[in-house]
Amino acid sequence: MFFFLSLGAQLFALGKVEGTEIKTQNDEWVLCVTDFDVSSVPEERLSVAGVITRKFVEKLNVISYRTRVSPEYAYYEGYAWSQARSGAARALSAKNNERSMLVYRGDPAWMYRQNLARIDAEIEKLQAALVDIERQAPLVNEQPLFRLTVGNLDSSFPAAPAVGAENRFCLNQKADAFLSGSIVDFYGRYFVSIKLFTVYAQSFVYEDNIIFSTEDLENALEEISRRLIIVLSGNESAAVAVITQPEDALVLINRTFVSREGSAPLEYPPGKVTITASAPEHESLTIETELSAGELAEVNIFLSPIAYGNINIPGGLSGGSVYNGALYVGEAPLTLRLPLDTMEYIEMETPDNQRGAVVFYTQGIAGTSYSLSFNTESPREKGRVDRARRWYYWAWGGTWITGIAAWISYHTYTGANAAARYNYSQTGYYNQQFADNNMTMYYVSMGTLIAAGIAVINEIFQIGRYVYTANKGSPAIVRTGR
Repeated sequence: MFFFLSLGAQLFALGKVEGTEIKTQNDEWVLCVTDFDVSSVPEERLSVAGVITRKFVEKLNVISYRTRVSPEYAYYEGYAWSQARSGAARALSAKNNERSMLVYRGDPAWMYRQNLARIDAEIEKLQAALVDIERQAPLVNEQPLFRLTVGNLDSSFPAAPAVGAENRFCLNQKADAFLSGSIVDFYGRYFVSIKLFTVYAQSFVYEDNIIFSTEDLENALEEISRRLIIVLSGNESAAVAVITQPEDALVLINRTFVSREGSAPLEYPPGKVTITASAPEHESLTIETELSAGELAEVNIFLSPIAYGNINIPGGLSGGSVYNGALYVGEAPLTLRLPLDTMEYIEMETPDNQRGAVVFYTQGIAGTSYSLSFNTESPREKGRVDRARRWYYWAWGGTWITGIAAWISYHTYTGANAAARYNYSQTGYYNQQFADNNMTMYYVSMGTLIAAGIAVINEIFQIGRYVYTANKGSPAIVRTGR
């Protein structure tokens, strides 16, 4: 039986063919963002100019991969092929030199023949490897991961290279491309121009510019970054159109303002986008959608109206100022119109400086009215909670100190007493001075035990006092009633 089980396991192992993992080269595409030229920007406007470069880096971080176009793939394929051939040829040349040097080493004949056979076998393998490399080009990753240089991620931006030194600059930065630009002050506005240099093209492949004021900084950078991201990702752009209900809703795409009445189709690089819509008297809504290259995505957003209820606050004899959170909302008596299904904090301050606060949850049917009442009292003395906390800490420390002292004195007494009894049972001799000292230790241990008990009682009292003081004056959680 065991023989058949073993044979079956072996046959299963022989029949199982694991998929071979395909290894690719150039699995990353690295971009270096250089320090933009701001030499013509006035000194008082340089702070905004510095923000522009950092904003570019933030927006470019949304790219996750790049799709290589045919010329770029051919360049990296040829480069990898050349590197592989050069490496194999160098290894073969080194092995041939090693074979030639065997003659001059003066090894015994048997050792010479053994080493010669080994090196000839290795040369044959290297020749076969070179032939395989010549016959088949290496596989280059068609969609490498996109990332910025480590320096860029640490907010370090090197100076742009001089003309003619672009390729060497990319080599030093270990980057496949670099982005350079300039910022010019144009009658109180900013004129930003950017250029993208790629190693595979050995030239600048993209240029763009935009002019904007300080107030439009975020929108302008979003616009120029969106076009640049499409180029960097190497994909055909996608588009998204947002239709909202109500129509005057505020629309944000990737946290950037788009419009107040939905949006016409806007181009974005393929991938995930976050769309947020909000409107007065409606609940805001945020959704995430996936954009595909070359396709138009229509997103319909329907915002739910917010339901409100009325909370009546009586003013009492002297009235008072009413605050919703930290916002002053009027003088009591008054009626607050608050959204349903929310937790609210209401505070009242009377003319004689008495205060009261309540926390409640609005619930019910839209339009329903509820009454809310709370008690006001004089403000508590400042520092009372800190003092109660300090007393509690002292009581807690006293419990530990007296407890340790009681433990040490009690075990000292019991240990000495046991030693005296044992000595008396062995020798029949009783040391009166030792007995007197041990009796003193007994009184000490009893005193420390009593002190520990008092310390425990005091700690319990201070805990209760601290909890009571800390909670005194806290807003009450109440139920609203009709």
